Amino acid sequence: MKVLIFLGTVRNSTPPRPARLGERVAKACLAAFNALHVDHEIELVDALDYPLEPVFKPHFSYSKSQVPEKLDALAKKIASADGYIMVSPEYNHSMSPALANLLNHFGSSLFSYKPSAIVTYSAGQWGGMRAAIGMRTFLSELGCLPVSSMIHVPKAQNVFSEDGDLVDGEDQNEWLGYFGRTLNQLVWWAQASACYKEQVDPHSLAPAFTKDPGQRNAP
Repeated sequence: MKVLIFLGTVRNSTPPRPARLGERVAKACLAAFNALHVDHEIELVDALDYPLEPVFKPHFSYSKSQVPEKLDALAKKIASADGYIMVSPEYNHSMSPALANLLNHFGSSLFSYKPSAIVTYSAGQWGGMRAAIGMRTFLSELGCLPVSSMIHVPKAQNVFSEDGDLVDGEDQNEWLGYFGRTLNQLVWWAQASACYKEQVDPHSLAPAFTKDPGQRNAP
C-alpha cells in the first residue's frame, strides 16, 4: 500500500519556537507507521512546500499544457495513493484553512474509494478534537472516508521533540498502541478497497462528475 500523509499547516514557526508543532506530530506519524507497517510506503506532503496562486484555481481547471508542474505532480501522487493521513491543527474549532485550501485544488475522483485517517494536535488540552469532527464531513465529501478511530495529541510540545521523538517520560508502547489503532484501521481499509477494486471498478458504478455542477442535481 502507498499512503500519503498531509501536513496541513503553512506556519513556519509556532509556539513553542523554533520548531513547527505540526511537523513534530507528522514525523511521529511517519515513525509509527513505519514501525507498524514495514511493507508499505508512506510519503509526507507538506502544505508549506506548495505555495499556491493568490487566486484560487484548482488543478482540474487548468489545461494540461498550463497546469503548474508541482500541482500536477501532487495530483498524480494523490491518484496513485491507496490511503491518506490528514494532520491538522485546530483554528477556531475548525480544520486548518491551509489544509482545506490544498485539498480543494483537486477533484474528489482522485481521492474517492480510498480511506483516510484524521490526526489533530494542539498546544492546549483538547488536541484539536473539535477540528477533527468537521474533518469527517470534509473528507467524506472528498470521497476518502475517514476510519472510525482518530488520533488527537494535546500539548504536543510536551509529548514530541523537534525530531518527532517522544520526550523523556512518555511511554513508547502506549503511544505506539494509540497511533496503531488508527493506522491499522487505515491499512486494513486500504487493502480491502484495493482488492475489491480489482474485481469491480467503482467509477463504473458511480462515475465522477466531470462535466458541470448540474450532474449532482436531482432530476
